[in-house]
This record gives sequence, C-alpha cells and structure tokens, in this order.
Amino acid sequence: MCRSIHRLREGSSAADDDAVREAARQYIRKVSGFGKPTDRHREAFDQAVDEVASATRRLLDQVTLTLAS
Repeated sequence: MCRSIHRLREGSSAADDDAVREAARQYIRKVSGFGKPTDRHREAFDQAVDEVASATRRLLDQVTLTLAS
C-alpha cells in the first residue's frame, strides 16, 4: 500500500520521532486519499497522524527493547 514508507527499524535501533511522524503522515495520506487535507478535514487528518505515529513509536520501542534483551 505505502511503498514509499521506508523501514523504520534497522537492527536494534529505531527511527527518530521525525521519521516516525513522516511515515504516519504518508500512511494517512494514502488511506484518506488526501495529499493535503482541506481545512474541513484538517483536524481529523492531524488526529489520525498523531494516533498512527504514537502506535508506531510504541511498536518500535517494544521491538527494539526486545531485541536488546
């Protein structure tokens, strides 16, 4: 689906917060069909980006911690 999103974890290190947020933004753009959301949809778009970025960060942190153990 989102072929332009790059792997966010290499070995035991994870991407920084900027890379995680940009991947979340790309994903939401693809799913929503909005390259740039309208003012009417901005709040929903931004909230979705926040939620996906948060879930992605939790995943990467847990996977990285597991690999380091």
